[in-house]
Amino acid sequence: MDVLRRSSVFAAEVLDVFDRSLTEKELVSQSKALCRDYILSRLNQNGLGWSKSELSLAPSNAALAEVSTVLLCLGDELEGIQPTLYRNVARQLSISVAMENMVSDAFIGVATEIFATGITWGKVVAMYAVAGALAVDCVRQERATNVHIIVQSLGQFVRKYLVPWLKRRGGWVDITKCVVKKDLTPEQHWLSSIIESLKFFLSTVYVYVMKEP
Repeated sequence: MDVLRRSSVFAAEVLDVFDRSLTEKELVSQSKALCRDYILSRLNQNGLGWSKSELSLAPSNAALAEVSTVLLCLGDELEGIQPTLYRNVARQLSISVAMENMVSDAFIGVATEIFATGITWGKVVAMYAVAGALAVDCVRQERATNVHIIVQSLGQFVRKYLVPWLKRRGGWVDITKCVVKKDLTPEQHWLSSIIESLKFFLSTVYVYVMKEP
């Protein structure tokens, strides 16, 4: 029994050290950098011609740059399955991008619904896809300043809900396990996460559209 107790204490100490290896500030900062990168990709895909300087993009190291590449790869996969879901998001949610607080509240609301029953990498990518789509809507409607509101809102959400989960996985680098590195082909288990994420986002859209004015 004493050996078992000592083993449990040791395991708890190891876990505690592991959890402290990445700070909340670092994880939130990385999350926002990845969001800026994701948004930049979606703006450029839609011919909106933003530059990195406009989003102050700065993945801080090679590992984070690889994470960004993987995140974009998985986002392409997700958005390709049902492209209409990630277009005209503001209209689907019946919000005006002219109002900063409405954009922020809508994004937080959607993210909260996506993660209502737990956290998976599929849902994390879905959150970034929503951020990218909403940013496209803002720029198209000449509300480019709201792009920074979306990035800040994502950072706030990560700080409040996702930091412990990210810490347990050793940070963002864990998402690279979702792809085959050689050609960035998504692993098979990724598809089930996509389907789950789509289901939650579809229910979220319905909730927002049906809300009383």
